[in-house]
Amino acid sequence: MLMSTTTALDGKPISRYLGIVTGEAIIGANVFRDMFAAVRDIVGGRSATYERALAEAREVALGEMQKRAEALGANAVVGVDLDYEVLGKNNGMLMVSCSGTAVIC
Repeated sequence: MLMSTTTALDGKPISRYLGIVTGEAIIGANVFRDMFAAVRDIVGGRSATYERALAEAREVALGEMQKRAEALGANAVVGVDLDYEVLGKNNGMLMVSCSGTAVIC
């Protein structure tokens, strides 16, 4: 399935708009991940552990959105938007949400 942040797909005219589709993924931050991230905060650098967790959550959210688009009969999603938030007690949960418009090209 094609998914794009743009509102049009080059060479593929949109013949029908099917509606908005969404996907969400929420992951918990565990003690060890937080501990290693705290060390990174002190010494500087990137937190590969958090980056992997966010990448996994993003893939889950996009996959969920794709399934919802397929259920509508779509073969593409345009106007995809990704959002990242922290939730829960002490901001212990990371959420990735996405939305777009399911279309037939």
